[in-house]
This record gives sequence, structure tokens and C-alpha cells, in this order.
Amino acid sequence: MRIIKVTNIEKFVSEILPKQPQKNKSIVESILKNVKKNGDKAIRKYEKQFSNATVSSFRLSKVEIKNAYSKVSKSELDALRLAKRRLEKTESTIKSLLKNITINNDGIKIIKKFIPNQSIGCYIPGGLARYPSSAIMSIIPAKVAGVPKIVVVSPPNSDGKIDPLTVVAADICGADEIYKTGGVQAIAALSFGTKTIPKVDKIVGPGGAFVTTAKSLVSEQIGIDMLAGPTELGIIADSSANSKFIALDLISQAEHSSDTFCYLITTSEKLAKSVNTVISDLLPKIQRANFVKASLKNNGFIAICKTQSDVVKLANILSPEHLQVMTKNPESISSKLTTSGLILLGHDTPSSASDYVLGSNHILPTNGFGKIRGSLSVLDFIKISTQVKCSKSSLIKLSKHLQVLTTSEGLFNHYESVRGRLQ
Repeated sequence: MRIIKVTNIEKFVSEILPKQPQKNKSIVESILKNVKKNGDKAIRKYEKQFSNATVSSFRLSKVEIKNAYSKVSKSELDALRLAKRRLEKTESTIKSLLKNITINNDGIKIIKKFIPNQSIGCYIPGGLARYPSSAIMSIIPAKVAGVPKIVVVSPPNSDGKIDPLTVVAADICGADEIYKTGGVQAIAALSFGTKTIPKVDKIVGPGGAFVTTAKSLVSEQIGIDMLAGPTELGIIADSSANSKFIALDLISQAEHSSDTFCYLITTSEKLAKSVNTVISDLLPKIQRANFVKASLKNNGFIAICKTQSDVVKLANILSPEHLQVMTKNPESISSKLTTSGLILLGHDTPSSASDYVLGSNHILPTNGFGKIRGSLSVLDFIKISTQVKCSKSSLIKLSKHLQVLTTSEGLFNHYESVRGRLQ
């Protein structure tokens, strides 16, 4: 990894952030347009082109779902159920705080209700790896929220089948329908609907660069959760941190794909050199080394800052998806960190564990969107419904002030609609 001494933070950030090729957008736009026009036919074409899969029927049958269970071990099923239970507890606790509210004020009643979205599409990645954990992370919050229709899409392999562990995870979490399609074409199907795949109200879930771009483009006409991918991991560490732990954590996220964004920020030059040495020593021994090497070489870095305040400032500007704080007193630093999707405190809270079984959600904002939101949760599947009832006496009482405001904005007919009721 590159070791860089940072003197000008703003200049460093402008130079270090990964740039998405402009051609990606045009490719995504053409796929979206084709699926919108040609539906299932276009999806079959792209599945053949990208995964070499011939898909005759997109929706998984009950028999296919049942068969998936026969290919999953008891230990795998136990692990899925543990992760499901832990996330359910977190999301149910959040939902329990959402109580309907009635506000009475001078004859005006305002009612706030929490209503679940009616249909959700969950994108579960595949291809470079399998992600049954992402099925749990996207479906469970929707289920806890009370969403009545949960549709899952996931890429098939060259045999035209979805990974059985992903199928089982989606089934035990309560997916209503599971479809064999992935990539941009899956996002298009959920956005526009086809003869066999239903249009949904909102799409959630992580994905690679093309899926993330597709979600961004369709967000003009359909709800999305966030831009969630490719993976980002920032680590803040001081001299108290174990360099091997840091190296292992960077490698763990870099193995997702060759375009992840993983880095260390520190004030210790000694730690920086030590981490780099450990990574070099580990690379020949690890699996998925091709992804890790490409990712850390092209996008990874170790930034050496002059002061701890510079460390915090740089982390807040970069706003990584995951941010680990591996320092003597992580809580004191965490109070100053405001922009990351998820903050992991201490030497024994690796992002790899939070991806699965800690009870937090691993679907997190990337591309700087941690500045405005956090992880996927039950709140992403609930809308606040507002009902208002006003008495005539209240309307009379407020009419003078309403006339002042409507006149000041030049919207005279707004007041006339009220005045007509007062005569």
C-alpha cells in the first residue's frame, strides 16, 4: 500500500478518492433502457452475456427452494438463524419506539402514523462471492417493519441457479418471491416491472459499481435505500494498535472485489510501516489474493497525519462506509466522528464481525453518503403518514395570518379557498 504523509487534507482527498469510469454510466443507461422496452427478453439476453446462464423461468418455485435446503449444512443453517435473530432483536427494539402520535392544538388535530412500505425489492449480490448475509440484512428490517410484499433478486450462476445458501437465507427471513437475475438488469426489472418480475416501490441492498450506478439512475422514479457499494473501510489507529489486526481487517474488506476502498489513517510512521510489512507478508498466503492485491494497490493507502485532529478531520471528509477506531481511548475520538456509515470501537470489533453476527446491519452508505445517513434499518421501510383535521373556528382564528402569508408570496387564491369557507 502507498504510505503518504498528509500535509494538505483537502488536496489529498481530491486526489485520493476513486474515480468511476464515465463509460460505466453509459453502459448502465443502455441496459436500463433495453429492459424497460423489452422486459424479460432483455433480461435473458444479459444473463447469458454476463453470467453465461440460460434462464427459462425467473421465479424460484417451491420445489427449487425446498431443494436448496438439502444443499445447506446444519451448521450453516444454525449460523444463518443466529445472524437473523440478532438483527431481528436490534430492529424490533427500534420499531418499538415508533408510536402513533396525536397532537391537539387549538382545535387542530394532527395525527402521525408509522406505516410500512407496501412492496420492497431486495438486491442480493452474487458473482464474485455469495452473500446470504446480505439477504438477512435487507429482508429482516423490512419484515420487522411489516412490509407485505418482499421480492428478492440475485444473480444466477452459469447453470442458471442461485446459490442455495442465499436461497435458504432469503426463505427463512420471509421473502415472498425470489427471482434469478442480477446486475443492472435486476435493478431495471424491479424499477419498471416485466411480464414475470413485479415493479416494487423501493429497492434496497448493496452491489458493485454497476448496480450502484443503476440504483442512482432509477432513483428519479423509484425509491432506493442508498448508494451501497463497492465496500469502503477506514481505520484510525495509534501506536497501541496491533499491526497484524489492522492488516487482517484491511485484507478482509479488500477481498470483496478489486475496486474496494480500504485505508489506514494514523499519526505513527512506525505503525504505518509495520502494517505495510505485515500485508506484504500475508499476501502470498491468503485466498482471493487477486482481489486484495488489486484493491490495495489501486485504491488503498496509509495516511500519516501530523496530529490527531487532522486524523479526525480526514476521516470525516472521507466518510467511509465502515470506520474502525483502534486507539487507546476510542470513545473520546468517536464523539468527534460524524460522517461514517458505521463506527466500530476498540481492538476487538472488526468490520468483518459486524458484517455477520454482531446485530448491526452491513448494508451501509458509501460514496460519502454517510454524511447524511447510517445503516439500513427498519426506518427505511416505514413512512410517516400525516393526517390533519381543522375545525371552522380554528380556520377563522388563523385566517388573518394566513392572508398575510399568502399575499406575501403572491399566491392569492390560496387565501380565497379559505375565505370562501368563512362567508
